[in-house]
Amino acid sequence: MAYNNRSRNVTQGIARSANRAMYYAMGYKDEDFDKPMIGVANGHSTITPCNSGLQKLADAAIAAIADCEANSQVFGTPTISDGIGMGTEGMKYSLVSREVIADCIETCVNGQWMDGVIVIGGCDKNMPGGMMAIARCDVPAIYVYGGTVKPGHYKDKDLTIVSAFEAVGEFTAGRLSETDFKEIERRCIPGSGSCGGMYTANTMSSSFEALGMSLLYSSTQANPDQEKVDSTAAAARVLVDAIKNNLRPSDIITRKSIENAISLIMAVGGSTNAVLHYLAIAHSAGIPWTIDDFETIRRRVPVLCDLKPSGRYVATDLHVAGGIPQVLKILLANGLLHGDCMTITGRTMAEMLADIPAEPRAGQDVIRPFSNPLYKQGHLAILKGNLAPEGCVAKITGLKNPVITGPARVFESEDDAMAAIMGDRIRPGDVLVIRYEGPKGGPGMREMLSPTSALIGKGLGESVGLITDGRFSGGTWGMVVGHVAPEAYVGGNLALVHEGDSVTIDAHKLLLQVNVSDEELARRRTAWKQPAPRYTRGVLAKFAKLASTASKGAITDEKLF
Repeated sequence: MAYNNRSRNVTQGIARSANRAMYYAMGYKDEDFDKPMIGVANGHSTITPCNSGLQKLADAAIAAIADCEANSQVFGTPTISDGIGMGTEGMKYSLVSREVIADCIETCVNGQWMDGVIVIGGCDKNMPGGMMAIARCDVPAIYVYGGTVKPGHYKDKDLTIVSAFEAVGEFTAGRLSETDFKEIERRCIPGSGSCGGMYTANTMSSSFEALGMSLLYSSTQANPDQEKVDSTAAAARVLVDAIKNNLRPSDIITRKSIENAISLIMAVGGSTNAVLHYLAIAHSAGIPWTIDDFETIRRRVPVLCDLKPSGRYVATDLHVAGGIPQVLKILLANGLLHGDCMTITGRTMAEMLADIPAEPRAGQDVIRPFSNPLYKQGHLAILKGNLAPEGCVAKITGLKNPVITGPARVFESEDDAMAAIMGDRIRPGDVLVIRYEGPKGGPGMREMLSPTSALIGKGLGESVGLITDGRFSGGTWGMVVGHVAPEAYVGGNLALVHEGDSVTIDAHKLLLQVNVSDEELARRRTAWKQPAPRYTRGVLAKFAKLASTASKGAITDEKLF
């Protein structure tokens, strides 16, 4: 057969006999050894609604693989719920879980010498972790996203997980009744599926369609719907064909396809976390890619979709309006997509989009025509300056004026900043500095959804800036700048900011700076001492030791030797 059955080819003599004995114990028959061995990396868990609906998808994949005369080898992958961990010490494990998931899948696929793998995931880090492993292993592979959650509803408004976080700030500010607060909390997530706006999970899954590693339309389907199950079965059949044709991730994940993915992210108004994750995916694929490449694409790609958190609609609305393929076709028709990129189907992106109209359909305003974008340029800006010489990421959509200069309010952790916000100690014009939350200093780059949502809930989203070497949730919007590099823990200038210093965020000039002289910063540096590590054993200590700077994706295998 055309595929390379690695399990069969490497087993000779006694080793081969032992290998077969293990399979016989699981019910294999002699004819099974001439079939592809396909990994099913199953992210199902009851930790989070994002992953609680994945088992039916894994079952569909297993059945489809069997129908195609192939063998499925099922193994589990872990997940961390960002929504549950948010604002707690547990959130430090979120980014770490990206590395754990990638290592887990790589270990199983290569350790058992599988011929291909279908990765099924739901919550935020499932996507980049799975794609990093796919790139590392380079056996035929496809990604299946578990699907989005449907929106909750209360008082004629669509709700998402971010509604609950923002309600905290509104309630404490006296702008929301206790009854409404509790009803929003109860209703914002009505069932299984990942958070419904263009947050990190939907951002990354959408980008995988553009990357060519997922089936078209699959990223905006709702988990409870039958079409999600049917799409998973179709993905399994496509994977079997890819194995027979030896179509590998290295044939699909290229610099041009990554440009397609980032262009799509800009067009849909995706999460700041995509910057961190695509730096990591490109590294795993061995493709040169820098933080400055995001800015190059941002300047040429408009925001076409009006999606939460800063817009009005959710992923299910985007699906009805034409989904990711419609957005891709608009980009292709206007010279902003590489149509010659290969996809996992064996057809090019242009071939896959051939029958889709170049203009969005009338009667909807989720997807704007190219002639009338929401914003003329992308929303994920890379800022630099004396606070971030390596760069940082600002999400600049939804703001009337993405420029602020104000006094620094300095906090050594997210928890301290949150206490100040909830205690009404933050005023319009302030610039919050939350430091020692970076890859090494946190460790783990906690997301700051709690403080940013609290600021919005208190009516300060447009008038208060926030700078951090940590991350932001895909649900965050406002005058916020994250991924500041170098981080404070390694001596980045963020560590040298004093309470009351004048700080400038200027997205127009792509500038982040503390308005203090170089001489004064040098004087402060001589007095600075690196804090003691917060963890000295376990997975967080390992991550702190190995993690690269955020400007390189906070990866753990940058320079091991």
